[in-house]
Amino acid sequence: MAAAALVALSGCTPSGGGNSSEFGFTPAKQVKDSPITVWVDASREPAIKAFEAKYPDIKLNVQTYDGNASGSNSFQTKISLFDQAGSGWPDVVFSTQNNDASWASKENNGVQAFAAPLNKGWFDKDFLDGFAPGALDPLTVNGTVYGLRNDLAQSVFWYNKALFDQFGYKIPTTWEEYEQLSDKLAAEHPGYILGSVGDAFVGMDVYYWGAQAPVFQVKGNTFNSDVSAKNSTKMTEMLDHMIANGTLTKDSVFSSDFVQKYKGKALGMPGPVWFTGALFQNPDSLNVPAGQIGAGTPLHWQGEKIGTGNVGGGTWFASSHTKNLKAVKTLMEFVTSSDDYQVKLAGGYPAYAAAAKKWIAKQATGGYFVGDFQNTVVQAAGQVWSGWGYPSFSAETGYSKVVLPAIAAGHTIKSVAPQWEQEMKNEAQVQGYTVSK
Repeated sequence: MAAAALVALSGCTPSGGGNSSEFGFTPAKQVKDSPITVWVDASREPAIKAFEAKYPDIKLNVQTYDGNASGSNSFQTKISLFDQAGSGWPDVVFSTQNNDASWASKENNGVQAFAAPLNKGWFDKDFLDGFAPGALDPLTVNGTVYGLRNDLAQSVFWYNKALFDQFGYKIPTTWEEYEQLSDKLAAEHPGYILGSVGDAFVGMDVYYWGAQAPVFQVKGNTFNSDVSAKNSTKMTEMLDHMIANGTLTKDSVFSSDFVQKYKGKALGMPGPVWFTGALFQNPDSLNVPAGQIGAGTPLHWQGEKIGTGNVGGGTWFASSHTKNLKAVKTLMEFVTSSDDYQVKLAGGYPAYAAAAKKWIAKQATGGYFVGDFQNTVVQAAGQVWSGWGYPSFSAETGYSKVVLPAIAAGHTIKSVAPQWEQEMKNEAQVQGYTVSK
């Protein structure tokens, strides 16, 4: 940002929902060298440490929170309290929920929207154009960009080549082959698994989104969920079948039980690119040795075009209330595009195209992965199914409230599917959406 622009902003004061400035919002009065408050989850702390090393003169107040994980709504709840108080907002927030732009872009009782517009003059067009095609779509409301994607989270089929070779199995490419493999694995090698249903993000984003099931859709202000549609029913029946034969565990992939039970026993699993660092290369998780893990074609229904899910990835939001626009812009650009974080330290596929190219090359040439890892992951980035929605509530909350407890109690997903659908529709109505019958 030009120095002259910062000087011009210094006399501005906040107002409820105005957008009188050249940036599409009314900035607060700027305070030179004002410390900025940054909220991150534990996984993003390396990004902040890298930033502090690069920019030691920018003062940060770093606060760690749950990252709004599993649709906890902690981000929105906290911001609403600050809106009521008229002060206290953080300057930058990382959220695991890409749908947060739907509420963060709106006024709250006359208070200016928390998320600042980024493509109305504040951030350079050349920088914004550097994100992968479609990466900023979930954060774009009526043509205005309200956040920056941290990483893309396309799913692939992760496989352990050493185990596949040992068992003499063929790597599946379709959901049908995956289910057939589960019966073979259950009969011949009980105790080995092909995935987990113990997390809402896996159930919703990996399986139902990857199955192109219309259970979470938004068109305009209308929400639709149809758990009885063909692809929804097929996925429900497949999951129930694999839970019953023991090849899908009920344990969360982030639980200690998962690691204790299945370290060395995960034959394969569909999952996001960020499983690379979160599970496979993580010393505290599966910690699979180099030369065993590969990325296979995203699973899809036989005869249908590939349509993978987008499993989070996360978003950085800049506050419209910040008193240090220059520092916020510097941080936002660094954490999303800098090689110092996105290439050297990040565990997921960067949303920023130039960083992604370097990240994938580093992963592919590091000797850890087997097979055509690079091409598979890059292709999957462009195969995310566009039929999923981004309303002002998370896809994970209804699943967590209805489906996960049912699975844990030994019930089938099919038995609670109507209640699950109704829960999502209830959430939509509370948020002001028209619900499709």
